Amino acid sequence: MAGDELYLRADFQQLWQGQNAFVAAAALEGQMFRALEQRETLAFSVGEKRFFIKRHHGVTWKEISKNLVQLRCPVVSANNEFRAIKKLQELGIKTPTIAAYGRRGLLPANIESFLVTEDVGPHQSLEDYCRHWRTQPPAFCHKRDLILQIADIARAMHSAGICHRDFYICHLLFTGPAEPLTVIDLHRALVKSRLAERWVIKDIAGLYFSAMDAGLTRRDLFRFMRRYRGGSLRETRTSDKKFWLAVEARALRLYQKN
Repeated sequence: MAGDELYLRADFQQLWQGQNAFVAAAALEGQMFRALEQRETLAFSVGEKRFFIKRHHGVTWKEISKNLVQLRCPVVSANNEFRAIKKLQELGIKTPTIAAYGRRGLLPANIESFLVTEDVGPHQSLEDYCRHWRTQPPAFCHKRDLILQIADIARAMHSAGICHRDFYICHLLFTGPAEPLTVIDLHRALVKSRLAERWVIKDIAGLYFSAMDAGLTRRDLFRFMRRYRGGSLRETRTSDKKFWLAVEARALRLYQKN
């Protein structure tokens, strides 16, 4: 059918040879991690390799209308995450590796899609990794390098027109001191030619809110601001003052709700 999409890496072409990929994806069994009305995530193994599959089911017009009324972009398939992962990888940002993807159907209620990604291996979310930093601060150089790396990820992502929309430190994975952070959970990502400022504010505010209990100092925040904007601290604190005030206000609202 026109508009249908399918990508199978060589190993999945062989694994599902002679089968309908959508039927094969729907039949996969494993450890369920999340089961929502329109989406489920489970882990499964092929030989010694571990994978995750996200299966998206049709979205009702009622759900779409609800999202639009709340000024939220409805997620109707795995296409958001597929496009965002490919775009981030083009930018050199580490994400889970795609093994298979499919999307079929035209109307939101009938769209069926799936995304298979490789397990990233042993890791900690940055939220867990930084949990005790307030009382047990890490080495200065290590914390500085992580802050600069996160700022680089955010800057590259936003400059390329990508808004994560769930940009919290729990969606950044630490896999080792010599490894770059891995960005995950991109199913709500927005990919545009250019982002409106409100989307950038949303992402940075979410990031700041999620790191508020990690023992960050004002110097840490200034270090992020300077790196993210790519100029001097004085420049970003003056010319971007309205932006940073909006980020702070939104982050504080999120923190107070939490």
